[in-house]
Amino acid sequence: MALALLAGLLTGCRVSARATDVSVSGAASEAAAQSGGTVGGAGSACRLPVTFDTARGWRAEAVDGLAAVASNAPDDDLAQSLLRQGPVTLVCEIDAKPAGAVGFLRVSTGEPGSGDAGAVLRAFVAAETHTGRARYRTFSSGGLTGMRVDYVYTSDLLGESKKESALAVVTAEGPVVLHLGGLDSAEHQEMLPAFELARQTLRPA
Repeated sequence: MALALLAGLLTGCRVSARATDVSVSGAASEAAAQSGGTVGGAGSACRLPVTFDTARGWRAEAVDGLAAVASNAPDDDLAQSLLRQGPVTLVCEIDAKPAGAVGFLRVSTGEPGSGDAGAVLRAFVAAETHTGRARYRTFSSGGLTGMRVDYVYTSDLLGESKKESALAVVTAEGPVVLHLGGLDSAEHQEMLPAFELARQTLRPA
């Protein structure tokens, strides 16, 4: 898990952002994902300030092991950058590979007082290199009001652009960000129903 996460994060070192409120076409998918369980509550793979359904076949795992690896890395700044993006730190990832896709739904949390959902989400996107064509919109789910963004990320390493999505909510325990990446835009589109399932079933823990 650690190697996969390190590889995924290293392809997009967080430096700056060029996000604007411009529509990303094809952000929604008509297919609906079937629930395979719930993550976030006591006894689940990741204890979070929120709970939400994960798509059938997706596997959730806390990133405690990677955090331990990062804490022993010779370059503390690099280690922290692998886990932190903007005001939040990676705590859980839900792997799509067991369901036949290549990508992760990653969950990051922050400290109380980090700002409202919009501020947190914009800071999250601003911490990622080479982003643009961002479309922000509000949503409500389970008594929570949050902000969602669909945008395009361009990799310097690969020289390619791909769609990504993220959402943020703020709880009494602090902000929570869910981020959906993917190998490319086609994989992202295939995994969007899992992201929508998580958004629609989001509840305070």
